[in-house]
Amino acid sequence: MSQNAVPLLVRLYVEVNESSLVEPVVPRLMQGFPAAPEQRVTWENWMRPPFNRWGFRHLSQLRPSIEVQAGRGPCDPLAEAPQALDELHFDSVCGLSISVLDHLRASHTDGFLVMRGDQVLFERYFNGQRPDDRHVMFSVTKSLIGVLGEQLISDAVLDPTRQVSSYVPELAGSAFGDASVRQLFDMAVGVDYSEVYDDPASESSQYGYACGFNPAPSQYSEFESLYQYLPSLRKRGEHGGFFHYVTATTEALAWVMECASGRSCAQLLQAVWSRLGCERDGYFMADPWGRSVAGAGFSATLRDMARFGRLLANDGRHAGSQLLSSEAIGRIASGASPAIYAANPEFSAWTPGASYRSQWYVFNDHSQALMAGGIHGQYLFIDKPSKVVIVKQSSLPEAVGPFDADSVRMLRAIAAHLTR
Repeated sequence: MSQNAVPLLVRLYVEVNESSLVEPVVPRLMQGFPAAPEQRVTWENWMRPPFNRWGFRHLSQLRPSIEVQAGRGPCDPLAEAPQALDELHFDSVCGLSISVLDHLRASHTDGFLVMRGDQVLFERYFNGQRPDDRHVMFSVTKSLIGVLGEQLISDAVLDPTRQVSSYVPELAGSAFGDASVRQLFDMAVGVDYSEVYDDPASESSQYGYACGFNPAPSQYSEFESLYQYLPSLRKRGEHGGFFHYVTATTEALAWVMECASGRSCAQLLQAVWSRLGCERDGYFMADPWGRSVAGAGFSATLRDMARFGRLLANDGRHAGSQLLSSEAIGRIASGASPAIYAANPEFSAWTPGASYRSQWYVFNDHSQALMAGGIHGQYLFIDKPSKVVIVKQSSLPEAVGPFDADSVRMLRAIAAHLTR
């Protein structure tokens, strides 16, 4: 966080504390047939405030989607054992001691759940979100893909040492073609790509146009699908020995997984999702060629995301069945080099003490805690030894902003409190 952001963070926390006795005003969106122009959420504005509060929970009404079915079995009930975590405090990066509730309110949280084992300890909804709403998880999706990819390795379907182009010939000559599959998993691909969300000309914005997150301006309408966009990316430097966060790298990994397994990412996830006792189908946003948006496009309810987290906390077992290989989860939980991750100042400031392995942030200093994170405040946090699982769904106005580091601090503080 820059020094200029510290006073802003202090002011935002003070404002939310002062307004704590006032019922927040939830903007009325998508009311009427049709909704008035000022209330209308569209493909063009769904990621911008205040429209994102509705858009993040109703993406399937705005864009094509691919269902990940919950299965025909009964919903797995979650017992409730409420704990008063509202007033648990943690130390903010701005120097204040902040309560969990104040941070949830200040950071535009829509849904928040803390579970230990099979028991829900704390569950709150804000901004009109309901328990059955499916909320987009953005880059938490990457981590789901990472788990599925590690499972393919355990099943001897995918070889992490092979070159990418041996699985996907279309990527030969691109930035990804001569990288290893393992380098895709760990974001160690030398690619000329900037992950800058507020620059309409950045490669990440062009990725968003190709996958259908937003309409493409005329000068960036060349690519109709991620299948066209990914081969266009060019190499920069050599692969390996660094951490370079690139959403397109996850999409290249997903393409490799599709070709190796003969199944789409939605089908791979459904093989697990349908056996978790989920309450609702999840879904991927589909790109214009009907491809799952694997880097940022999955939506699910708060509780169903917690069920997936619990599966990882239990080393892949659920209801007496081994749904994922414990070895696959163990490879993720072992982490990678903290020194390589620490060399990226932006990410190491957000998640100090972490490394990056198979699309997951792994806290090497905290006994195998795993975290998946997405823009606008989406999180899945898993403390494996204690089986504490935390999910945060949010509609922050900015993709990346001043609350991000504090969200991580809060997640870790809650896990530490529950493991004493």
